[in-house]
Amino acid sequence: MKTAITFLLLLMNIMVSFAQKDSLELGNRYADDQIYVTVSYAQFYDQPTVISKSNFSYGLSLGFIKDLILNKQGNISVAAGVGYGFYFFNHELKVEDLNNEIAFSQDDDISSNLLKSHNLEFPFELRWRTSTANKYSFWRIYGGIKFTYNLSNKFQFEDADETTFKYSNISNYNKLQYGLTLSAGYDEFNINIYYGLTPVFNNSTINGEVINTKILKFGLIFYIL
Repeated sequence: MKTAITFLLLLMNIMVSFAQKDSLELGNRYADDQIYVTVSYAQFYDQPTVISKSNFSYGLSLGFIKDLILNKQGNISVAAGVGYGFYFFNHELKVEDLNNEIAFSQDDDISSNLLKSHNLEFPFELRWRTSTANKYSFWRIYGGIKFTYNLSNKFQFEDADETTFKYSNISNYNKLQYGLTLSAGYDEFNINIYYGLTPVFNNSTINGEVINTKILKFGLIFYIL
């Protein structure tokens, strides 16, 4: 995990260096290369019928995204980036490893039922904005798709006897996921939405029902030039 994060920070530093060089060469046909930080409220949706809710959950991510200008004015572009995301889910789905088989169930007697995941993120966006090379406060609408590759996942719950169970990197967890993204706002204040399109689990059922649980996140994204 530490090696992956170190590599990501090094890659971001190199990309920022190139971005600064590009901004000097492009003149009025500027690029809006940015470091981004997101803070999100997260929820599972498309849950199995026996799961009634998810409790407070959140996500944090950090990365770098680079512009490729599509018009002379510089207000329309495509962008690609790389980042790191941490997600914490407080949920109802009970996940156990029983004799090397992953079992899913619902149990009202368990507490502190958590999922923690660390991911590499790869956002791709089509961008529109009202900025210019000398105007740094502007409206923006950025839409696209984000791929996530799971580095590690840990499921943890506490039973009625206050015994804690932990299962790491379960085989049913879908390592490669993707979803639609939308960022919109003015200047530093921007909303951000992620709508997951792929299930969190592969080949998984509960009481004979296929588990199609997906991730929904909404919150704020901050861009640092």
